Amino acid sequence: MAGNFPLHVALPLAKAEIIADEALSVATAEKMMPMTVVVLDAGGQVVCLKRQDGSGIGRVEIATAKAWGGLGFGESSRNLGGRLKERLGFQVAAASAFDGQFAAVPGGALILENGAVIGAVGVSGDLSEKDEFCACKGIQKAGYTSEPAELDETWR
Repeated sequence: MAGNFPLHVALPLAKAEIIADEALSVATAEKMMPMTVVVLDAGGQVVCLKRQDGSGIGRVEIATAKAWGGLGFGESSRNLGGRLKERLGFQVAAASAFDGQFAAVPGGALILENGAVIGAVGVSGDLSEKDEFCACKGIQKAGYTSEPAELDETWR
């Protein structure tokens, strides 16, 4: 039976699409700038990528860097930024080691199921705090827990 074994998927496409669609819906409802959303599985592979019309060039790379960095260090990009704000040399080294896929600013959130990381979301397009709010709302809409769990309402 070689080749007939199913691959276990912890973050299915249908759930990733819910995350992305809700993040974009929140951005639209709150009249934010056009957003780009990247949903990665726990191995850092893109499951879903959506861009609103008018989202600037480079937003895919920034959103991916927010999510990828979070996966690499096991915490949200906001937490990374706070923890590493005085260690700019380390941030540069991490970005180099991650082939540029590291951004220690809000907008990258981990996706948790039963306390385990199953993926990450990166959002880019507006102020970083707004990006993070959209990412977390998307994760929660899909029935998962986000890290950070507490939404930063100060973006308003």
